[in-house]
Amino acid sequence: MSEEKIDLDKLVKIYITIRDKKEELTNSYKEEVAKLEEKMDVIKSKLDDVFESGHMDSISTKSGTAYRKVETTYTINDWEGLYEFIEDNKLPQVLQKRLNQGVLKEWLESNPTIVPRGLNSFSKHKITVRRKS
Repeated sequence: MSEEKIDLDKLVKIYITIRDKKEELTNSYKEEVAKLEEKMDVIKSKLDDVFESGHMDSISTKSGTAYRKVETTYTINDWEGLYEFIEDNKLPQVLQKRLNQGVLKEWLESNPTIVPRGLNSFSKHKITVRRKS
């Protein structure tokens, strides 16, 4: 059996061409979506004005229903106070179970002999292609 010779320059060139096209399409998509979202925001603002002036939260038309509801988000500016609150009230579920990958990686590299119990790691090769300058 003979091995087929791979033209690496051709592979890299095709990859860069595909990546450039993908970026072009993504940017075009983002621009079009932004325009649509802007128009939708204008309409939502007008609907909100109607709801506010009519002291109502929904309307039904031949085309569909529009309604408004209160959405509340929370932020914290005193993390130590929050940790104390969580401990005092036995409420750990207010935090999401997610690791800051960059911080943990840096810490583990600086402390290679100390590993948190239950920590799993998964590594894989990542291919990066750069255009010649």
